[in-house]
Amino acid sequence: MTLYWSVLAAAVVTSLVGQILLKAGASAANFLSQLFDPRTMIGLCLYGGAALLYIVALRRIPMSVALPCTAASYVAAALIGHYGFAEPLGSVHIGALGLICAGVVVLALA
Repeated sequence: MTLYWSVLAAAVVTSLVGQILLKAGASAANFLSQLFDPRTMIGLCLYGGAALLYIVALRRIPMSVALPCTAASYVAAALIGHYGFAEPLGSVHIGALGLICAGVVVLALA
């Protein structure tokens, strides 16, 4: 069972790296340039890889548990967006992230 939790963690990290690369590719001048930017293409591949890892994790982890665990990436994405891409992170954002974390904890304990 530990293997499947490790696979789920790998899926979350892979998806997060894909999101970061998609954001980095968004600086292209137009949509076609963005679509064919190497960062965007690698990000899309990582997203696909994350989906495959998630499918493997679902073989032993209930979806009602696995999916909320992926919400951890929302918190990391918000922090990376703020510190890496100068996106806003105000009190409303922080409160919403706190609610996400609380929800994940509640589901984990249920």
